Amino acid sequence: MSSNKTVFFIVGILLVILGIFMMIPYAVQLIYNENSNSFFSSSIITVFIGILTILASLKKEKQLNLQQAFLFSTLAWFSIALFGSFPFMLSNLNLSFGDAFFESMSGITTTGSTVISDLDNSPKSILLWRGIMQWLGGIGIIVMATTVMPLLKVGGMQVFKMDSSGAEKILPKTIEVAFAIISIYTTLTLACAVSYWSQGMNVFDSIAHALTTLATGGFSTHNESIGYFKNAGIEFTSTIFIILSSIPFITYLKFVKGDGKVFFQDVQIKGFFYLLLISILVMFLYLFLNNTGYSILDNLRISSFNVLSILSGTGYVTDDFGLWGEFPLIFFLFLMFVGGCAGSTTCGIKIFRLQILFLFIGNQIKKLIYPNSVFVINYNKQKIEDTFINSVIIFIFSYLFLFLIIAMLLSISGLDFLSAISGSATSISNVGPGLGEMIGPNGNFSEVSSFSKWILSFAMLLGRLEIFAVLVLFLPSFWRS
Repeated sequence: MSSNKTVFFIVGILLVILGIFMMIPYAVQLIYNENSNSFFSSSIITVFIGILTILASLKKEKQLNLQQAFLFSTLAWFSIALFGSFPFMLSNLNLSFGDAFFESMSGITTTGSTVISDLDNSPKSILLWRGIMQWLGGIGIIVMATTVMPLLKVGGMQVFKMDSSGAEKILPKTIEVAFAIISIYTTLTLACAVSYWSQGMNVFDSIAHALTTLATGGFSTHNESIGYFKNAGIEFTSTIFIILSSIPFITYLKFVKGDGKVFFQDVQIKGFFYLLLISILVMFLYLFLNNTGYSILDNLRISSFNVLSILSGTGYVTDDFGLWGEFPLIFFLFLMFVGGCAGSTTCGIKIFRLQILFLFIGNQIKKLIYPNSVFVINYNKQKIEDTFINSVIIFIFSYLFLFLIIAMLLSISGLDFLSAISGSATSISNVGPGLGEMIGPNGNFSEVSSFSKWILSFAMLLGRLEIFAVLVLFLPSFWRS
């Protein structure tokens, strides 16, 4: 077994970067005269540990091998969540270590579940840090999805390996791909912040919400989320940028490189929009036929925003959909699992996996009718190998199986049926709000037991890293190889 010094070297660098980012909310503490040194202290500790880790790992290998890549993907996210929890613990919110770690893990995995009950009166520095954590998690998973996870054959970006015009062919070096994606991500974030400000948000709220919108994370600075502003222009802005964040960022690179039709030809993108439009129509008709008291335009606006928010895993809310009846609860539970496109900041099973699953089912039905015929599954004009199809089926089965296991553990810990089911779904799908009175759109996770919070934190990590990258670390053979 290798020394894994390369893994710890990179983790050390990430901790130093994290510590530097902590100085931004520290500046906010000074601006708003917040009587706390939580971020300064956390920054010093994080940078110090990061430097020590780097110095202890100087004699590293030049590249990550497969085993090290698996270890890195989990260790990096866990380490950032751990050190990212320090400001929460040291703040005047008086959060326990478990609560602080939950909030931090929810942030870095772009889940959006929170244990903070009174966001409106929380320190500005803490609110900004939540946004920064989600922004870093969003950009981190995109870069990781395009550089590391394809090698592991567990990430959604496998789909681009089937295309000769995929990520590895757009730019010659991985670092160039990563830098280009970071540039696009940052540009869209700035554009989103300016757009929010132009629609009436103050500067602080504009920045904080832009960070979590592009990350499809859903952390807000207010208890009522986006609904606090009661502004159709803000909701429209949020809708546009959530959609942009739900599209594979690799397609933006293809577009810049001259492929002007990429957004109209990609099967995954078209599938996402078809599902989005159908889901909006279903929810609109439901609200319209059930005489909810909204006008037709309000029905359309509310349906569009909340459907997109749940489907993408963002988790913003403008209305308490828990009061709409039983059907929306079941419908939104389904949307939680789906997610957006691979290579975006969204989570869930991903559109392309469901598309491939349906193609496979269609082929199996055809074989029943024509048993002697040979059928080939094509996706994005590329033949899909049986091994890839098998990996998709195994992933979906494992995803649903773990969802049930997590739900049972949550029920054992004392949660009611709806809270356990939706809590499991929202954590492994990295959505944010659950269903029901306790953890629903107008609730939070502060009253959930400590045991449940640790389960939910682990589920968030599983969902963010697409399950197998984490589970493989629990195999004894992994450590012996």
